[in-house]
Amino acid sequence: MATTLAPVDSREVVRCDKCTLVQFRTNNNLCRKCRYSLDPEEPEQVIAPPQPVVSVPSPSSRSDLHIALSIRTLRQRSGLSQRQLAMRMQVPRTYVSKIENEKATPTLSSLERLAKALEVTLPDLLTGGQPSREDQVRELTTDPFLAELMPLCERLNGMQLSTILNQVREITMRPRRTA
Repeated sequence: MATTLAPVDSREVVRCDKCTLVQFRTNNNLCRKCRYSLDPEEPEQVIAPPQPVVSVPSPSSRSDLHIALSIRTLRQRSGLSQRQLAMRMQVPRTYVSKIENEKATPTLSSLERLAKALEVTLPDLLTGGQPSREDQVRELTTDPFLAELMPLCERLNGMQLSTILNQVREITMRPRRTA
């Protein structure tokens, strides 16, 4: 419940009877400080702040687009500071900072300007410039050595294939010895 004090420029000034804060009536009719109803006919209600959504990025998931991380990664890969990127986009530096820190969500036109400023395509901007799994498989199958091995791998059973893949993984992880 609130006490009406006086209308100011067609906005109603009220005092919350719970915490005594004097304020303009809000659109949701809740006190800005204690979040209780300013209308006597409504039951008092407290609205909890929205909980942040925490998602774990998975490398194969295309629906989990981490725009902020993608933008930061591409900016750093290009050797640009936030100020330089902002100048290319013709926006304040703080806007770039807010996007990278997930405090602001870029509009579609901002995403287009970001892609142009970073000299990448819009899909590359959204994926952080990382190739998709299909692109990686396509690149691997164009390798002549692997293209020769593919028909042979189809004849192997699961255990044999797993053993070979583990050995290849071990070879690629070990540093090369130079003579």
